[in-house]
Amino acid sequence: MITLDFSGIALKTRQDDDKVRVYDPVRKRWIVLTPEEHVRQYFLKFLTKGMEYPLSLIAVEKKILVGKIAKRFDVVVFGRNHEPWMLVECKEPDVLITEATLFQLLTYHSSIHCSYWVLTNGHQTYCADARNLSEIKWMDSLPPYNS
Repeated sequence: MITLDFSGIALKTRQDDDKVRVYDPVRKRWIVLTPEEHVRQYFLKFLTKGMEYPLSLIAVEKKILVGKIAKRFDVVVFGRNHEPWMLVECKEPDVLITEATLFQLLTYHSSIHCSYWVLTNGHQTYCADARNLSEIKWMDSLPPYNS
């Protein structure tokens, strides 16, 4: 398991009527701040501010087809060649990262092949090096973007 330090990360929020919204710099719009969105936004800030992943090469909540079924992935980070590089599945903090979470990510991976997989609920974070699918390696840290 990887420990991420979100201290010092501040999200841009506002109150709209009875809902708190957070500004998503990837989608460039205000999003209702659900528990899962909270994790996703902290993780995005960690990647872009803490690890210097390029914001312009990140996609959030995009529709894909898995077979003939429409799904939405949480986060995909693209490499400099604009090919999918990292696939991220976010869960709200109270949802444990389990085999079911991994299975969900693998479902998306069947349509979006990525070198790295990340599963996070903000408390538990796991990253796998999936460059060689016959030998998946669970990592002790997130890969630097240049790798």
